[in-house]
Amino acid sequence: MNNIISRRRLLKGAAFVPFLAGSASAFGQATPRSPVKGNIRQSVTYGTFRNIPLPELAKALLEMGIVGLDLVGPADWEAVQKAGLIVTLSSTPGGSIAEGFNHIENHDRLFTIFEDLIPRAEKAGVKQLICMSGNRKGKSDDEGIRNCIMGLKRMVPIAEKHGIMLVMELLNSLVNHADYHADRTSFGAEIVKGVGSENFKLLYDIYHMQIMEGNLIDTIRKNADVIGHYHTAGVPDRRDLDDQQEIYFPAVMRAIVESGFKGFVAHEFSPKKADRLESLRDAVKVCDV
Repeated sequence: MNNIISRRRLLKGAAFVPFLAGSASAFGQATPRSPVKGNIRQSVTYGTFRNIPLPELAKALLEMGIVGLDLVGPADWEAVQKAGLIVTLSSTPGGSIAEGFNHIENHDRLFTIFEDLIPRAEKAGVKQLICMSGNRKGKSDDEGIRNCIMGLKRMVPIAEKHGIMLVMELLNSLVNHADYHADRTSFGAEIVKGVGSENFKLLYDIYHMQIMEGNLIDTIRKNADVIGHYHTAGVPDRRDLDDQQEIYFPAVMRAIVESGFKGFVAHEFSPKKADRLESLRDAVKVCDV
């Protein structure tokens, strides 16, 4: 009888193990329970929320499952990290969307910028820096790709030495960035393959590529090896990831997870709600697959 009672107590206690494992360690020390599944590591671009004091913003982001801030300039790296967040992607002071690697005359200036910034990023624990193709200005795709490869091959040995990834953003040239050259995945993929380094990949902006190409899921699956970072926003108007726009983000996020991607997905939309953090909470839930 005593054996039966002991076994019943054991089974009753075991039923609570999953709950306890999520809320406390074996020694009773409390551990935070993540509000998200974590299959998608979510971040958010800093600019939209800069008017919120950073300690307050960091607390809100961490509570909703966002681990970092995107497009943070070097002047803010330390403050963001002290607030408990990761700098998931750094902006590039002195860089330009229009004046990029597709024109040889820009290479020396860009080399000087990144030669200084890359070692500083390593020292600060920042792992990714953004770069741009630049505008066409009459350049053909073939020449633009060749020039980008040439300029980036000069840069990549420094990135490799310091463990930094450079990511080139894909932008639409139909609505927001007229004449931008890297406006299709195929264009960027050719550059990545030509550079031939794990320290250079693409920033696949879902908003921009929906406008230019559509076919998001198939494109992500076929180009998973050249993508190092993602941005989100609803189409049209770069708004919330809700049912008033045309992208079904849960399916896109599942494709990203299934591709084996381990980097960051950063939200870069303009919230519609007066409480912008509420819009962001909604986006986190939509993308938490």
